[in-house]
Amino acid sequence: MHWGLPVYLNFLLLIPAAIAFFILAGITKRKKIEKFGDIALMEKLSFSKSLIKERVRKVLIIIALSFLILALARPQIGARLTMTKRYGVDIMIAVDTSSSMLAEDIKPNRLEKAKLEISSLIDKLKGDRAGILTFAGDSFVQCPLTLDYSAAKMFLSIIEPGMMPRPGTAIGDAIKKAAEGFTKKERKHKVLILLTDGEDHDTNPADAANEAKKEGIIIYTIGIGTSKGEPIPVLDETGKIKEYKKDKNGEVVMTKLNEAMLQKIALITDGKYYHATANEFELDKIYDEISKMEKKELSNRLFTQYEDRFQYFLGIAFILLCVEFIIGDRKKK
Repeated sequence: MHWGLPVYLNFLLLIPAAIAFFILAGITKRKKIEKFGDIALMEKLSFSKSLIKERVRKVLIIIALSFLILALARPQIGARLTMTKRYGVDIMIAVDTSSSMLAEDIKPNRLEKAKLEISSLIDKLKGDRAGILTFAGDSFVQCPLTLDYSAAKMFLSIIEPGMMPRPGTAIGDAIKKAAEGFTKKERKHKVLILLTDGEDHDTNPADAANEAKKEGIIIYTIGIGTSKGEPIPVLDETGKIKEYKKDKNGEVVMTKLNEAMLQKIALITDGKYYHATANEFELDKIYDEISKMEKKELSNRLFTQYEDRFQYFLGIAFILLCVEFIIGDRKKK
């Protein structure tokens, strides 16, 4: 026998407690009767009550409780082998970890907002493979394409600013690196979601987007930040802001969202650009777009499917409780 929810079997520990309760209740009742009057006389006065029936009712309640607990644990008897197929698309998610992503025009900062968006997107996926790429001056595949969403979220949790050895923002290189993570032979079923503020240091993102389109990759871009500009914090060892980044002339560097760049990248690959919002409506729109795409078979899995039999245990418990109610505790006249 297999149990679908074996944790509920722990409630069987209540059975000895219920037995102890009935025993203690009987002892307490007898002591009260002894205090009230002569025990033999009290038993004669209550001659219509059946002690045997009372004990049988208690036994039936205990047994019924046991079967109710077993039913909660979902007993499963019998099994069959079932083949399942998973269909979806490959989704590579690229997140900007450059210093400009520390700007706090979106609270708590741009990078944390991007991570929150990615986590929410992963929660929406059903059957699609997801991968995570981080980039600044360099690009690195943090998590290859996988159906294990919990593993993807684990890799997401360790992303932090400054983790890439080379500073800067190389969006074009990130697009090229992400393209390498897809299956080369395919010309469809590929999606790249790019989360960045759009600031690029001469890496020709448009050219990279054109190359990605030839590979069948559709790029959706999500702009993180605002266009009015925000200073870039410089953090100390404890993670607190000690100053703001300055240029060679001692002027505070202002980072702005480059929506035009991100719109162009998306347009080239027949994707769409969205600006990050507090309610994350852009994720719903992107997921709807992905859901409409043609799916490919990603995996086959043979698993054992057990047959639920909790109905029988529930039925026995119900019958026992009905019998307990019907027999009563009075002697037959």
